[in-house]
Amino acid sequence: MKKSIVLVAIFAISLISISEVNAQKWPKMDVSPLDASTFPDNWRDANKVLKVVYSRPQLKGRSLDKLAPVGKVWRTGANEAAEITFYKDVIFGGKDVKAGTYSLFTIPFLNGDWTVILNSARNVWGHYSYKEAEDVIRVNGTVSKSDKNIEEFSMMFDKDMTLKMGWANTIVSVPITIKSKED
Repeated sequence: MKKSIVLVAIFAISLISISEVNAQKWPKMDVSPLDASTFPDNWRDANKVLKVVYSRPQLKGRSLDKLAPVGKVWRTGANEAAEITFYKDVIFGGKDVKAGTYSLFTIPFLNGDWTVILNSARNVWGHYSYKEAEDVIRVNGTVSKSDKNIEEFSMMFDKDMTLKMGWANTIVSVPITIKSKED
């Protein structure tokens, strides 16, 4: 008898738990999903130098300059401003940067290099609260062209730890090196 009561109780609790889970209203996948890139990019290597977290908007037939306006500060992705974390002191685009987390903004230019900005503000939505006074550094990102169209905005680090940001047929590169004790 006791076993029957216990089994009925467990069954009733299971039904209640299942119905509560099914009653949740789960959000749809974001149209600009969150992504991250690290260096080194091997998941087995726990000794990371840096990581960038960003959202990945898609062109969907639109032009790059409509989504990342020329000559204006851009959040470098979608949704929240991209954030880059350096686990070691580095030289970013030729300038010293202390280990820490920074917002990553860019200013696109059609003809020439893009301005890449590391800003001390964190956990900010878009570029709406961007303040130039909070810039840590500004460097020039070198622009090259891709043979293939890059539909989804993407960031990665190549084997030399150069940050590559690609979208449409534009690739913006910023060299990064670990700062030595002599620097």
